[in-house]
Amino acid sequence: MASFVFFRYSQLPELPLWANGNGDLVTLALFLGTVFGGLHWLSNLLADISNISRLPYLFSVVFKGAFLFIGALTLAFMTQFLDLWAVDHHMVTLRKMLNSEIIKNTSFQAVVVYLVIVRVGLAFIEQVALLVGPRVLVNIGLGKYHRPRYEERLFLFVDMVSSTAHAETLGDVKFSRLIQDSFSLLAETVNNNDAEIYRYMGDAVLIHWPLQEGLKRERCLNIYFEFCEQLNIQRDYFEKKYGFVPKFKAAVHGGQVVAAVVGVHKQEISYFSDVVNTLARLQDQCNPLGQRILLSGDVASKLKNKQQKYQLTPLGPIQLKGKQYPIDVFAAALAANINSQN
Repeated sequence: MASFVFFRYSQLPELPLWANGNGDLVTLALFLGTVFGGLHWLSNLLADISNISRLPYLFSVVFKGAFLFIGALTLAFMTQFLDLWAVDHHMVTLRKMLNSEIIKNTSFQAVVVYLVIVRVGLAFIEQVALLVGPRVLVNIGLGKYHRPRYEERLFLFVDMVSSTAHAETLGDVKFSRLIQDSFSLLAETVNNNDAEIYRYMGDAVLIHWPLQEGLKRERCLNIYFEFCEQLNIQRDYFEKKYGFVPKFKAAVHGGQVVAAVVGVHKQEISYFSDVVNTLARLQDQCNPLGQRILLSGDVASKLKNKQQKYQLTPLGPIQLKGKQYPIDVFAAALAANINSQN
């Protein structure tokens, strides 16, 4: 709204008839900005909590633009009602302002068209951000990773247990629905722990943070156990629809990586390092060691765990496939569950 008011009125030799000063222009920007900003937020909220988020992206973009347009028409009808009310109560000044400068003046029509176009543009950008991730979109746009750069990153690798057997039992289409339902529950806890999705790989997902951000408040462990809790809460839904509740295993590892943009027609930020390979090998040890989540010794030594929320159990040096030297491996579990079992 500030942009609209600036470009609409800044070049005029004199203020519009309804404005006594620049303060009236600011008031217009704040008032309509608040109204349409609220409509913008509400359209996103409705799209997120409804099935609209699962419909084609074009439908979501059109819905958000149409929602803002309908909101603008509603505002116009409310203004007309106030105009009639002002007539009945002989409020000449209010009636003049409402009737001549909002309903009939082309400024209101122009602002509606302008904001609907802006809203559709923003909705399109939002959908693109969902595809590549908002931070990735910003970083690619700013050119942050067009030259390779070193970073300290922490990775969490989450993978479904017995996925091959589930796929054979359910069939490809129903199994894909299972993955969608599972990872939709994961999305909320990813946001709550300030993480980013690096890549989806079928029934697995790779999540990451800057190293210190992932260690802070044990976020790298919070995501996994909160995800498992959400699956348990939705137990009835999964058992009714698929006949079982999916289980996931995970591994956590971090260190120095090289980050760079790769690709031409389709670009993404990729991380090159032995860290990611070690993470995959570590996750492969979950089944042989009978554990749900494993951590490398480097990560375990850096976790503060001040609230003693998690119990870290050393499993000793483990020789990972393809690695020359063994690494220290730790298992993680909720301390409350261990205490209840004892």
